[in-house]
Amino acid sequence: MERLSDEVIQMVFDELIDPGPLTLVSSRFHRFSQDPYVRAHYFLTHYGPTEAMFYALGRGKILTERVLDILLTSGAHLSRYLIQVAMHHYFYTQSHFIKTPWVRNVPLRVFTYFLKLAEDMYGDIPRGKGEDDGSIFNTFLKESRLPSTLKSVSWETIQELLEMYKFIPFCSRDPLMAQFPLALAIEPRLLPYAVENGFAMDNKYRDFVFRKMFERPTSSSESLPDEIAHNVRELCKLDPTMFVTRTVAAEVCMEAKLNVSAYNALKVLDKSGDLHFELATLVKDLMKSFVKTRSICWSTTMETLRFLYADFPSSDPTVRLVMLIVFFNTTENLHSSPPAIHGKLEALNLTPLTREDVLNILVNPFVDRYQVLLDYAKWELGKKEDGTKGLGPKEFRGLVGDVVSRCLEVGCKGKLLKKLQEGYSFVTDQITKAVQEKYQIFIDDLPAWEDYDACAKFEAKLCRDYTKHAFDSGEGVEGEDDDGKSGSGEAVESSQSMDDAGQGTSGSEGGASMSMGSITQESLTTMIRHDEVSPVRSRRRMQYPSGLWIDSSGKLPYPHDPLPVGRWIKNEFGPRNRVTAIFMTHAVINDNSNILHNYLLCSDNSFHFSGLSPHVPVTLKHFQMLARLGKAPNYYMYHQIEQGAEFYFDEEDYLKAEGKTGRAVKTESTSAGLPSGGRVKRESSPPSSVRRRKRPRRMATNVLSYAVPDSDDETIATEEDPVRKPKHVESSVQKWIVHLGDLLKGEQRKFKERKKMVEKLATTGPKPRVAKTDFFKSLSSNLRNLRRAEDQKRIALYGPEMLFDEYSDDDDDDDYRQRTKPKRRKTTQSS
Repeated sequence: MERLSDEVIQMVFDELIDPGPLTLVSSRFHRFSQDPYVRAHYFLTHYGPTEAMFYALGRGKILTERVLDILLTSGAHLSRYLIQVAMHHYFYTQSHFIKTPWVRNVPLRVFTYFLKLAEDMYGDIPRGKGEDDGSIFNTFLKESRLPSTLKSVSWETIQELLEMYKFIPFCSRDPLMAQFPLALAIEPRLLPYAVENGFAMDNKYRDFVFRKMFERPTSSSESLPDEIAHNVRELCKLDPTMFVTRTVAAEVCMEAKLNVSAYNALKVLDKSGDLHFELATLVKDLMKSFVKTRSICWSTTMETLRFLYADFPSSDPTVRLVMLIVFFNTTENLHSSPPAIHGKLEALNLTPLTREDVLNILVNPFVDRYQVLLDYAKWELGKKEDGTKGLGPKEFRGLVGDVVSRCLEVGCKGKLLKKLQEGYSFVTDQITKAVQEKYQIFIDDLPAWEDYDACAKFEAKLCRDYTKHAFDSGEGVEGEDDDGKSGSGEAVESSQSMDDAGQGTSGSEGGASMSMGSITQESLTTMIRHDEVSPVRSRRRMQYPSGLWIDSSGKLPYPHDPLPVGRWIKNEFGPRNRVTAIFMTHAVINDNSNILHNYLLCSDNSFHFSGLSPHVPVTLKHFQMLARLGKAPNYYMYHQIEQGAEFYFDEEDYLKAEGKTGRAVKTESTSAGLPSGGRVKRESSPPSSVRRRKRPRRMATNVLSYAVPDSDDETIATEEDPVRKPKHVESSVQKWIVHLGDLLKGEQRKFKERKKMVEKLATTGPKPRVAKTDFFKSLSSNLRNLRRAEDQKRIALYGPEMLFDEYSDDDDDDDYRQRTKPKRRKTTQSS
């Protein structure tokens, strides 16, 4: 450290919040810190020219007359406002926002010299309460909405404060720092003076300034569109980085009906070419974003979309789909006749309605009513056999079948499927046929376990989590037809292109400063309220009736009260049905915890009354599929096995039994089960599971014996316990343990093969590390827990001497270690 140059030590000092402890390390550091140039350079480098003087006054012990001179000559900003606040604070007249000793630590001699420098710069300085520059600036902001005749502070006065007295908030903790951009929105001509005094206009401040310029006027102050457009132009001329972004323009469009002046001013700027984008393109991208958000169902949003579409009609298929969804959501409650609906669609230029339009509307997650739309489609689409317009019974049934088939893949469309099933009797058969023909998954249909990328990306089409995949629902929603690309899939693609366009640059200057911004669905008033509340530290947060933070529920991609399709399938078809079994398989592959919780844990009283189990069975096939894909099984599956779930190889086992008996096959309960060392064969059932008629038990105490035992009789020495222990039978949990153990051995073999292959390819260097699959790690730990839990049950039932099998805790050694039963030593009683 002693050999470091002075420049390096200065750099170290500049990075420290408090260099005081470092100056005590050595005498050289202490002598170096006494240099006034070092002290002045520290404040300028560490805090910047704007805040250097404020923090220097707070370090009174190291502030000297020479340090003050160097700070002022080196570019430290000293405004009259800072001098006034320092005077009030030093003499205990007014504390402003500062609650610390601050300038009171400065010696009187140094502070007197500071006042002399201030007088040399600004002459006689107002010292009265409420006469400081900050109070005058705050009054100007409060009177911004008043007519010019009622204002006590004109913009010329504020101009004089900024130009002559170098006014600017001198600290980030100053409440005026958050309000300072508001003055630029009120009077854009103040921007050059603010920049000269050290104000930096970043993207956040820029959007806030333009939001305040477009803010909805009050009843006492009416802003004309031409006046707003003029202020925007003047502000853009002063600084090339000042321009209206797509973010602010979209917020203005969101309240176009309420803030007419700002919306008209935006159109004036668009016609004059003062915007860096086309307003029609912005409105189109804004409307396209609503196809995948919940806010499309809100009444205020519907009115805004109708208003924007009337001003900027578009032929974009996604915009057309949005307007069709809005139209039929609003007309569903009116019960209008098909001719009346046709007339309204023609007025909106949304005709003709095609078959793909009907499918895309009903598949949308935010449409759960169908009556008006299907009635109009039945009246408008196609031609009947007699030549009249409309759909025949066969064509209409096919249309409903296509809707049902595509809604099965959208996880939150349970309400619509339920209503269709209640309205049309043939829907149940169509669901059964579609599920069995299109969505049956076998193990051979899965990717090979060697293709790790394909296994990781594989997803089943049914029972996907609608909170993540509300619109990634396969061919149904994304629209596979060439001429029907108005589905939600295109909406997702369009939203991505919208974001790319929003984040793009305009002009050759480029860079982050020229970013057009992303499009949100928030209104201008909401964002202004958020900007005014969030950055303030020294005042209490303002409470609004609508809440402090922005309500983001409108941007969710699923309805507010959805009914999952998988849950409705179980309630409609029952837990022991082939359709439910297929949905169960898809839920296991997709790891849908919501559906698995309902299938495996939730109970329904209707199934109890019918004698059926309310749970969907877990099968070994589910674990085999997850082993093929390398995915970890859900916790609910292990929990169900531990609770005594019946063992089935696949769904055919319990479906065949269901078809023969009409109810689920009962097996022995786990409380009376004792696992055996043998393996369970699928071809033959264990003899312990066959019920036989038992004869009455004969107790030894009731039998009279006429034999006189000898003193050497072993029956006296080894008297047995009269309590008879239960018969050893194999429980369902033990069957699961045996077969899952075999599955784990297969995973171990695959892991060793993969490890050998990787090590063979890596000829040089250290041995590569091969990671185990999620299924391997999950099964290793949970199978161990199952064995331990089963052992504890057996010990509690039969005692520790009946524990035949001991299981290994090693992941690489899951074979049984047979332990022989110890022989009991015979003892004799001495006579």
